[in-house]
Amino acid sequence: MEIGVCVKRVPMVGGTIVLTPDGQEVDTRMSGFTISPHEECAVEEAVRITERLGGTVSVLTLGPAVAAEQLRDALALGAGRAVLLETDGAGWGPIATAAAIADEVRRRAEAGSGYDLLLLGNEAADTGDYQVGVRVAHLLGWPCVTGIKHIEFTEGGLRAGREYRGVSETFDLSLPAVVTVKEGINLPRYPSLPGRLRAKRAQIEVYPVSPAPEGLRTQGLRVPAATRQQARIIGTGVEAVPALVGLLDELGVLS
Repeated sequence: MEIGVCVKRVPMVGGTIVLTPDGQEVDTRMSGFTISPHEECAVEEAVRITERLGGTVSVLTLGPAVAAEQLRDALALGAGRAVLLETDGAGWGPIATAAAIADEVRRRAEAGSGYDLLLLGNEAADTGDYQVGVRVAHLLGWPCVTGIKHIEFTEGGLRAGREYRGVSETFDLSLPAVVTVKEGINLPRYPSLPGRLRAKRAQIEVYPVSPAPEGLRTQGLRVPAATRQQARIIGTGVEAVPALVGLLDELGVLS
């Protein structure tokens, strides 16, 4: 079983969001970086699958040279191979990102050891585009399911499950396939000391890439103005309902 896992270098959340002077990107110079929680679960799921069925886990990311740090974090969790699709650090949209990942998947297949399964997080923690996995599957012509919280392998492929609006949904797919997983499919392990040492020594395959034309252009980013509103006590019980409705109408909640 050959599994590829796509991860993304994203800023750690919790601090004040600051934009670059041109308003085109979030200024991350003072931020720490990590990979998205969904993607941590994707790496863990891939490692668990290969522990049961055998095979290898390759983790890949698209980003600047410093994104190798996130690849080593994934290697410390048990991935065996790391690929950096190296950019100049400029932001890439989902169309160009998917095209670069699909090219790497084809390159791997031409080398004679193509992926049986490609795992991604359901969405990135910074942009939340929900697009890359679906776009990669479309470019490759592979079946794709999203928002998955359970994976099991069958004789003819794999079975993936998810919860949608309180209803359990199950999908049977042939392989190779693309699956995007959600946080909660498993509990990611902590990297061991031997794992960290192995990851530190591991060689990362680097392939420089250039963005394909997207047809999308960022006009500008804006940080919402901070508002401070004091709580209003409107009463208790049934008698307070008219006042509550009036307040909701005042806030524009009611149509």
